Amino acid sequence: MQFDLDDHSVFASTGGREFDPSLPTILFVHGAGNDHSVWQMPARYFAYHGRSSLAIDLPGHGRSGGKALATIEEMAGWVLRVIEALSPGEVSIVGHSMGSLVALAAAAKAAKDDRIKSLALLGISAKMGVHPELLAAARRNDHLAIDLITTWGFSPRSQVGGNRVPGVWMTGSGARLLETIPDGVLGNDLAACEAYVDAPAMARKVTCPTLVLLGSRDLMTPQKGGRELAANFSDARTIVLENCGHMMLIERPNETLDALRDII
Repeated sequence: MQFDLDDHSVFASTGGREFDPSLPTILFVHGAGNDHSVWQMPARYFAYHGRSSLAIDLPGHGRSGGKALATIEEMAGWVLRVIEALSPGEVSIVGHSMGSLVALAAAAKAAKDDRIKSLALLGISAKMGVHPELLAAARRNDHLAIDLITTWGFSPRSQVGGNRVPGVWMTGSGARLLETIPDGVLGNDLAACEAYVDAPAMARKVTCPTLVLLGSRDLMTPQKGGRELAANFSDARTIVLENCGHMMLIERPNETLDALRDII
């Protein structure tokens, strides 16, 4: 699905079904250097189970035009403008990694909007710090940044196999996706995560039911920071996926979908 916003083209995957604004909508927000494709399984599932799915490409990512937005606040504002532009009724916002910060900020900004029915935050932390070596490599467009993300982002088990689909190489597929992004985008995204310090304050503003989904072996957003953030919500459930790293959408797709089904 393609539409225009802020004088640029926006792409959103609808899970294989035509977008219907009359149905409850799930808006999926990807992480740093990623695009809509990371949501393929949940977007398709919900599209065929009574929901409208919108797995968006943020500006400058995937098939969306424009320049990558520099801050989490700008991305959150853009997400809310997407909701207004498409005029959906009931909306659940789901984000992973950087996208979870964007989803959180958007839900906080729209806390008084009765259309926001639920929030799901995957791989989030009270402070999503970025290792200086990773940030420096991303800013100079060095492939080392991709190597570090795929090493730190997957649990040890997932780096030596463990995928339920025979022949699928998890770290390799993650690296290939990151290699498709334009120069400067990954550095931009990681810098936005590093600079964002408002997650706890935003969590205290959220009024809708919230899922905080964490990985027990996550080195990028360790579960301790996720639990600290979860304590700030008025209505939150925390689930920790055992032996799972940061990339739970790839490492534990079935368990991730089950957790989303319980909140949406």
